[in-house]
Amino acid sequence: MKYKKNNLQFQNRSFDFSILFTTIILVVFGLLMVYDASAVQGLRDAKDSLYYIRQQLIWAGLGIGSMIFFASFNYKKFKTLALPLFVFSFIMLLAVFIPGFGVAGGGAHRWLKFGGITVQPAEIIKLTGVIFLAALFEKKVRLLPFLVVVSAVSLVTAVFQKDLGSTIVFAATGAAVYFTAGGPIWHFALLIPAVVVAFFLLVSTSAYRSKRILAFLDPFSDPQGFTYHISQVLIALGSGGLFGLGLGHSRQKFSYIPEVSTDSIFGIAGEELGFFGCVVLIGIFVFLLLRCFKVASNCGDNFGKILALGLTSWLGIQTIINLSSMTSLMPLTGVPLPFISYGGSALVVNLTAMGILLNISRQNSVS
Repeated sequence: MKYKKNNLQFQNRSFDFSILFTTIILVVFGLLMVYDASAVQGLRDAKDSLYYIRQQLIWAGLGIGSMIFFASFNYKKFKTLALPLFVFSFIMLLAVFIPGFGVAGGGAHRWLKFGGITVQPAEIIKLTGVIFLAALFEKKVRLLPFLVVVSAVSLVTAVFQKDLGSTIVFAATGAAVYFTAGGPIWHFALLIPAVVVAFFLLVSTSAYRSKRILAFLDPFSDPQGFTYHISQVLIALGSGGLFGLGLGHSRQKFSYIPEVSTDSIFGIAGEELGFFGCVVLIGIFVFLLLRCFKVASNCGDNFGKILALGLTSWLGIQTIINLSSMTSLMPLTGVPLPFISYGGSALVVNLTAMGILLNISRQNSVS
């Protein structure tokens, strides 16, 4: 009888609606910005100004469907699914190099094509990696498995796929999961020298990475060359002033800013909404992340707590890296802004993560 009563209480429990509504607000705003920023790009690439927003609407629908499904899917079942999901996503990460499956662009192999659908496995493994590490560290934190997982994924993404942005996000998220799960702080002393050496080797052996460091040190030193991208983003942000030029009135979206609807979309938001609009957008992200950390702090089981902390850290780290690189607070990296940037793989996995967090909030009281 006691079991039935507890089960009834679980059935009547609701989600954290502040997380749900904030997520929907960000997705809707992202669709608006993709529609705005991608019109010129769509005309250039597909002779259709609505091409990219149509694609993003489809992915948004799939992502919201995934969020709804995983909001009702008991997150504890991921304990048994963690290893298969991670192995499958790692195989997908390697499959980008298989002729006929992998798609190359800009000198990098980062995408898989299935019929008319293109996915980026590096986005998927960010999610499955958090799930796997949470299951791995539920009972005991172990340094060697952590190093093997992070090193294996980082080797593929940074060296072979030439995707340093995704590597930084995955490694930083993995470190956040490791230490929030109870990893000794003194392990930082072991990891920092290795990270510094690895970063130095990646930068020193790649001309374009070296130029990104130089562009960070002086964004306007070569505005027609290697600093063109960041200088155009900073011009957009500066043009917005305090209140912006108004929605739809960006000038930099007319083929001035590279990757205008993906990694650089914050530049268009800043130009059209101004400083105060950007502050509001950042405030929405901060509120969402704080609510998600609240879910983690109120979770009653260790797996759910680590999982919630990992998912929240991942989204927070990716947001910070994107915004920092767009404002030249760190070197430019190819990392999309969660929920806002164009990109189906990123949007679906971001919304899937929110669904898992909603399920954790449903099974644990949040006030």
